[in-house]
Amino acid sequence: MNAIEFDDVTKTFHPRGSGEEVTALSGIDLRIEAEQLTVVAGPSGSGKSTMLDLLAGLDRPTSGEIRIGGRPVTGPGLDRGVVFQQYALLPWRSAQGNVEFGLEAKRVPARERAERARHYLDLVGLGGFEQHYPDQLSGGMKQRVAIARSLAYDPDVLLMDEPFAALDAQTRDVLQEELLRIWERTRKTIVFITHSIEEAVFLGSRVAVLSARPGTVRAVVDVDLPDRSSGTDVRSTPQFAHHRHEIWSLLRGGENAHGDTQSATAHAKNSGEVVPVG
Repeated sequence: MNAIEFDDVTKTFHPRGSGEEVTALSGIDLRIEAEQLTVVAGPSGSGKSTMLDLLAGLDRPTSGEIRIGGRPVTGPGLDRGVVFQQYALLPWRSAQGNVEFGLEAKRVPARERAERARHYLDLVGLGGFEQHYPDQLSGGMKQRVAIARSLAYDPDVLLMDEPFAALDAQTRDVLQEELLRIWERTRKTIVFITHSIEEAVFLGSRVAVLSARPGTVRAVVDVDLPDRSSGTDVRSTPQFAHHRHEIWSLLRGGENAHGDTQSATAHAKNSGEVVPVG
C-alpha cells in the first residue's frame, strides 16, 4: 500500500530582487509504501528539503499533487511529525516538558501527557533524563528529545530533514542505529532526507536518488543488507559497498551504477561519503 504519492510535482520560486524563475523540483514521481523507511538523497540544491516542506504542508507545489493515504496534502496536519536539523527545543522546559508541548495543543489530559512523554523518552534512550533541561543535554540527547516529541502525538508519517547532520560522527552512527530500532518497534512510515551516501545506505529500505537542480528522481534503489540489528558491522560488508557505489554513480550522472565492489571500496576511501555538490 502506498502511504505517500508524488504525482508530477514541480516547484518553482521567484527569489526577491530577481526577475528570474528558479525551478527547485521538476516532475517528481515517487511512491512510498506504508511502514517503510525511505531515504531521499541528493546533492546540495537538488530540492530534498523542498520535497519535505511540500510533504509537511509547509508549502504548496507549483503543479502536480502530493497525497498521503490517498488524500491530497493541502497544509500541515497531525498525521505528520517533522524532525529538523535544528532541535528547536524550548529552553525553559525540561525534556519531558518539551515532549508534552505538542500534546497540550491536542488537549491531551495532563496525566496521559506525562505518561506518553515518559514512554517516548524511554523509547529514544532518555529514561532518567525527563527533568533535564536542554542546556544540560548533549547535541545527540537534544535530537533524541526532538524525535520523542514528534513521535509522542503518534503521527502516521515521520519526516526527518538531515536530523543528524550537525552531530559528530560517533554520535551520528549511534543515532542512526537508534532510529532503526525505533522504526522496527513502531513501524512508522519515515521519510529521511540526507546528503550522505553512507547514511542513506545504512538507513534506507529504499533510497530515492535526486539529480542536481532542478531535482528529479533519477532512480529508486532497493537496499538489501544483512540484518542491521544483529550486531554485524554492515558498513563493512560487500553488499553495503555495492549499494554505496551504485548510489554514488547515480549521483555522478548514472555511469557505472552497477560497478564492482572494488570500485566502491576505493571510492569510499577517497570520498568522505558526502554527495558531490551539483
